[in-house]
Amino acid sequence: MALRFTVQGDDEAETAEGLRMLLSLGLETKMPPRDMISNGWMARAVQRPTPADTTEPQT
Repeated sequence: MALRFTVQGDDEAETAEGLRMLLSLGLETKMPPRDMISNGWMARAVQRPTPADTTEPQT
């Protein structure tokens, strides 16, 4: 399971600044700032995968 973090802003610059704050916490971009058409702007970030997240389950 991966947690998703969302930033919403009134414009692209404000949303990009919020996304930079999330990236400074070690997250990675999942969705760059996008105009959500009349609902402002949105961007998403997720946790970076850890080695345990990328390994295949043992059968």
